[in-house]
Amino acid sequence: MLETIGVRLKKLNRRQAVIGGLVGAVVVIAVGLGLSNGGGSASTCPAQPELHAAIDKAAGGELAALNATANGRGYADLAFQDETGRPMTLADFSGKPLLVNFWATWCVPCREEMPELNALAALYDIDDFAVIPINLDIGADGISKAQAFLEDENLPNLPLYADPSYAAFDRLKASAVAIGLPATILLDEAGCEIAVLQGPAPWDSADGIKVVDALIAAVEDR
Repeated sequence: MLETIGVRLKKLNRRQAVIGGLVGAVVVIAVGLGLSNGGGSASTCPAQPELHAAIDKAAGGELAALNATANGRGYADLAFQDETGRPMTLADFSGKPLLVNFWATWCVPCREEMPELNALAALYDIDDFAVIPINLDIGADGISKAQAFLEDENLPNLPLYADPSYAAFDRLKASAVAIGLPATILLDEAGCEIAVLQGPAPWDSADGIKVVDALIAAVEDR
């Protein structure tokens, strides 16, 4: 009887070990695929040395502070809302490269940069490239403040998107992509990070246009 119980316990221990190993393997696979709880899309973007080189070569003059990355971080799932409060992500703009700019009405450098972003947006067909400004004014009147600013400054080429929760910007800060406002990230057509910029820039200048043209050309050529 005791021998039978001992045999059963050994079999049970072996079975538990097998199950534990299978569970561990599933967790490892899930983490590798970015499927674990809280996993972002960073693992879905491969390093892109050709895009890194193209942007690094183009970034000069007034855009010399632009940091070409193309290191694998992805933002297709970055969440925000439109002016009506409808939930959106950057995946809604998949298929074309993007300039995503984080700004707020209380940020003086942001306010000065917005007309330049408006001018840049006017230069490009929306099917080839898009400027996505995400406002970070908080409070119940945050979106109305942003809307009033865009109207008062006559910036018709800039849509109103907002993240009053600050969750999207906190995600950038957590990975040291952004420190303060304004902050800009350039993305490829799949929402993969290509370059980042801390602070404002004259995006409608010859240097800014050179960077955007290089991004569009590099995406189209592959």
